Amino acid sequence: MTPSTADIARERVLTCVRLMDDAGGPVAAATMAATAACSERQLSRSFRDVLGITPREYGEAVRTGNARQLLRERDSVLDAAYEAGYGSSRAFYEETGQRLGMPPAEYSRGAKGRTLVWSTVPVTIGENDRSLVAVASSEGLCAVRIGSDVTALEAEVTAEFPAASLARDDEALADVMQALALLAHGEPTQSHIPLDVQGTAFQARVWEALVRIPRGQTRSYSDVADEIGRPTAVRAVARACATNPVALVVPCHRVVRSDGSLSGYRWGLEIKSSLLEAEGRDRVAPATMV
Repeated sequence: MTPSTADIARERVLTCVRLMDDAGGPVAAATMAATAACSERQLSRSFRDVLGITPREYGEAVRTGNARQLLRERDSVLDAAYEAGYGSSRAFYEETGQRLGMPPAEYSRGAKGRTLVWSTVPVTIGENDRSLVAVASSEGLCAVRIGSDVTALEAEVTAEFPAASLARDDEALADVMQALALLAHGEPTQSHIPLDVQGTAFQARVWEALVRIPRGQTRSYSDVADEIGRPTAVRAVARACATNPVALVVPCHRVVRSDGSLSGYRWGLEIKSSLLEAEGRDRVAPATMV
């Protein structure tokens, strides 16, 4: 069967979406056109027909980590599926729903109709007094934040799930908060903490790889890229670490530069250093290119 014009356009877009995902941002139009075996004009038209945006706009969204915002703004979840690099909406729903918990359409509506509970616990990380704020659904943790201002952290997670019914319930999350406090102190926990988070399939593979890093060990961004079978996607791995929604449970603090030095951490390098010290880091990542 001869591919339809729409099918050809979608294939072009998916090819270039993956290219920009791996590159961590915009890619030269000539490079993308050559990879997709079409002209730059045809590529631009395909992006507008399939996604309603230009290739450059998609690349900028990748670079700034605005995939979630794009998901909220798209009129159709099908558009978001193609933005995420899936070949069909069915594949998007099946893979993200199975691996990440919250259905994509539900996240795009701000968790409308969901009842979410949250709690907080004070912790000392190194010499830093901080608070942990966690948000959970009946399926698992949706968010874990670290900070010194509980009110600001609560506002952040409220903005993340604006249409959800969000209520504080310290009793319901008592065991979870105890386990999170242990992780913040660098101690092991026997508790299994289920997750109910939203991200792309690529982010999910990165986060799953991070969970497999043993306590007391680190990996470089290149190590993680190799492990998930995307050795050229080092920058995209770094971006997935930066957008990790559940600090500590998905230990993005265990990812370092290739020479073992520390790179950016959402909650501050001092916190990252203290977490690794508390865990007794005993491995420096090999000196490979990052």
